[in-house]
Amino acid sequence: MTKPTPPKPPVPGPRPAPGPGPQRRPAAPVAPTRTDADWARAVAEAAAHGRVDDDLRVFLVTSDGEREVGQYPDATPQEALEYFAGRFVAVVDQVVLLEQRLTAGADAAAVRTSAQAQLDELPELAAVGDIASLTTRLSALIAHTEEAQAEARARRAERLEEGRAKRTGIVDEAEAVAAQDPARTQWKESAARMRALFDRWKSVQSDYPRLPASEDKALWGRFSAARSTFDRGRKAHFADLDARAAEGKRVKEKLIARAEELSHSTDWRDTAAKYRDLMDEWKAAPRAGRRDDDALWARFRAAQDIFFDARTAENARIDDEYRGNLVVKEGLLEEARALLPITDIESSKVSLRSIQDRWEDAGKVPRGDMSRIESGLRSVEKALADAEEAEWQRTNPETRARTSGVLSQLEDSIAELEEALQKARETGDAKSIAQAEEALAARRAWFAQLSQTAEELS
Repeated sequence: MTKPTPPKPPVPGPRPAPGPGPQRRPAAPVAPTRTDADWARAVAEAAAHGRVDDDLRVFLVTSDGEREVGQYPDATPQEALEYFAGRFVAVVDQVVLLEQRLTAGADAAAVRTSAQAQLDELPELAAVGDIASLTTRLSALIAHTEEAQAEARARRAERLEEGRAKRTGIVDEAEAVAAQDPARTQWKESAARMRALFDRWKSVQSDYPRLPASEDKALWGRFSAARSTFDRGRKAHFADLDARAAEGKRVKEKLIARAEELSHSTDWRDTAAKYRDLMDEWKAAPRAGRRDDDALWARFRAAQDIFFDARTAENARIDDEYRGNLVVKEGLLEEARALLPITDIESSKVSLRSIQDRWEDAGKVPRGDMSRIESGLRSVEKALADAEEAEWQRTNPETRARTSGVLSQLEDSIAELEEALQKARETGDAKSIAQAEEALAARRAWFAQLSQTAEELS
């Protein structure tokens, strides 16, 4: 009998042991994922499908008969049988690994190639075990790889379409950003959006299947063109800002020079008006850039402060001079207020005229008190004017005549309405009675009011 050649260790490999020579006892292969007890059980189940003769030749027993698988010298019959049973278990473990790889999403074509190779080797496999069951299992695995490949193709097609939609959405958004009105574009935010879109493009390119070359090139061309358009617009915008800033700086330097020329003027009124005009021009001037603008404004403001601080100091000096006048006018104001309420118009006019003359002689008061003092005297003058107007209205002959004529007309109207009411009552017409009573009451009320006015005028 021919002794078997030393078997190759099963991939990924049994426990480390050198391959047996003709005179050496080999170690039984053990699957790395099995415990010793699991391995022993699996070997025992596989060994049930073989036998050993007296020459230590090992046979595979199947429903179709027996097939010699090899010889294991220098061993007991049980060891020889377990050796070839272990080879079978190692192959089963390889099939399990292929099944796990397929379930985990490995390339179905590669799994099918490996499974088919295993299946092709089974008829001549130098091992003892349930070959029929393993054949069925490998056939089922190959069938599953075909299903998995179909599913993978469907998933890939779905992912391809999803990636196409995402790429198209990125391109559309980029084109929308590039198409914005430059005058209304928020360049900082838009630039950040463009960078984010580019990052999303790279992410989609790595996470999704590649599109057909022509389609991918077309979409990238649109995206690249949108980015280029946006970049040109942004550069033009900031170039325009730089030009405007330079112009703004030039204009504001001139305004500062004019403000500095006026800073030592003592023509307070006219110079203050000129500074207001300069401020209007400053507001209308282009910006000079934040850093330059702040520095320019500080110089412009400093020139104004020199003038206005000097004016404030001068006003304070003048106000100190006028404080004595204020005391005089406050006394005159109290004297004027004592005339209220106006009861004797002529006497009050004489007294107020004297107060007004002394008021003019007293001179100016501090600016902060001017409005209060002047308005106080104006209120007394208005009270006297109102009293004169009321007296004139009361004694006006034309007003008296008009009142007398209206009273006469009302008397006639009342008499007519009383007669109409009497007739209505005689007829018993309730509606006519109500209308007559309402009209009569209105005329009587009006007559009473005008009669009181006439008495007051007399």
